[in-house]
Amino acid sequence: MAASQTLQLSSLNNVEILPIPVIDIEENKIQEPAVDEFDYSQRGQWLRAAVLGANDGLVSVASLMMGVASVKNDIKAVMVAGFAGLVAGACSMAIGEFVSVCTQRDVEISQMKREKRERSLESDENDEKLPNPGQAAVASALAFAVGAVLPLLAAAFIKQPKVRMAVVFVVASVALVAFGVVGALLGGTPVVKSSARVLVGGWMAMGTTFGLTKLIGIDHGMQI
Repeated sequence: MAASQTLQLSSLNNVEILPIPVIDIEENKIQEPAVDEFDYSQRGQWLRAAVLGANDGLVSVASLMMGVASVKNDIKAVMVAGFAGLVAGACSMAIGEFVSVCTQRDVEISQMKREKRERSLESDENDEKLPNPGQAAVASALAFAVGAVLPLLAAAFIKQPKVRMAVVFVVASVALVAFGVVGALLGGTPVVKSSARVLVGGWMAMGTTFGLTKLIGIDHGMQI
């Protein structure tokens, strides 16, 4: 009898010990998603300035060049218009981004002052998290210039007007897809959806500019 009782006690002890690793496994399973979590919103500021700046530069200058080429075959007119668009667009993007980020920074500082007047020691640490208007402006201008240079380089060494426009269109399309893919990968969004949206938007801008400029130039006999 004593032996059977000891066997029963040992079996009960074994049963009591079993839930311990099960609890540990469940806790590990619950904690695993926390390791893979990543806040993509932290990349929002510089990602928006870089990707949108490059996309705007590419679409703006490519559309401008195609619009001028629709009524003027002279390569100088096309290149000068594209370069002017590059400079004007980069300056506009930089100023707009600077003003926008300055406004955002002022709003955040005002909010911090209202919420943390009693904790002045933490103001230095929070200042490091505030957006930098200068960096955002430079990033936006450089990104616009990088995107705008692509159609200029594509058209610089092609003399035939129709071939030039076709090359600009193809280069712009490929670059739009690349920008869409990069933006999707860095932002954690669907690649196909993002690329298609960027590509279709660029096609619409280039087609509208080309069509309207050609229509106005033919109807009014405009000379550039």
